[in-house]
Amino acid sequence: MDDDDRRILAGVVVPDTEIVRNALLYAKQVYEPYLYNHVVRSWLFAASLARIRNVEHDGEVVALGTLLHDVTLSTSFRGPRRFEVEGADIARTFALNSGLDGRRAQLIWDSVALNSTPSIGLYKEAEVALCTAGVCLDVVGLGHTQIAAVERKAITDAFPRLGLKAKMTRCFCHMVEAAPETTYDNFLRDFGMRYVEGYVVPSSVDFVMDAPFES
Repeated sequence: MDDDDRRILAGVVVPDTEIVRNALLYAKQVYEPYLYNHVVRSWLFAASLARIRNVEHDGEVVALGTLLHDVTLSTSFRGPRRFEVEGADIARTFALNSGLDGRRAQLIWDSVALNSTPSIGLYKEAEVALCTAGVCLDVVGLGHTQIAAVERKAITDAFPRLGLKAKMTRCFCHMVEAAPETTYDNFLRDFGMRYVEGYVVPSSVDFVMDAPFES
């Protein structure tokens, strides 16, 4: 990728290719404004971390992984699988339809599916790890001190948070109520336990003890 395929966005050098531009247009169509800003900030944070850490990576894969990672995060979500997996399928299809090969498309699938599971995602391929790091930085502040405060401010000024904490909480709680079976083994469980009356989480201990074997 040469200099003609790059641009500066909120002070960050990012890929400016047809597939990235199309992903941005698609994101603009499918996300609420606060979520659109969130996925763009996640992308910019991921790109910034790659520069700071001097990580070799596929910039288009990181762009699509971050920009599409919340494509199923909405109040219309009904499952049947956890939202990250449903979103990963959509992102992979987008990538394949855009001409990416199977390996790159699979990296995007992993980036989306693992974006909220840093205990795994941060130890995967560079592209998956960067996507996970960018998302986690924006949502929970993980590793935020690695990026200078002035650079973080430039990103959040260009793409404001628009009440992300409260809006995400409402969205998460809706998903817990609408499709509780998709929340038991991910972070949505914590929102259900704190905010959703009557939410009950099955125990992994019971799953093991009730397995259909003698011992």
